[in-house]
Amino acid sequence: MNLIVNGQNREVVAETLAALLAELDFQGGWLATALNGDVVPAGERDRCPLAEGDRIEVLSPMKGG
Repeated sequence: MNLIVNGQNREVVAETLAALLAELDFQGGWLATALNGDVVPAGERDRCPLAEGDRIEVLSPMKGG
């Protein structure tokens, strides 16, 4: 299925947001995720289905100042 992940087209086999994170090797409980502009809490990712053309944003905190 074709998705847009962090602004880039990606062809993936994942059917849920949790599976997508694993497939793309995103790790860490501190990740923030959004599906089509809506925040998806970590506890709901395994129950969050994906569909062709969905837009996913994966964010992680950064150090700096």
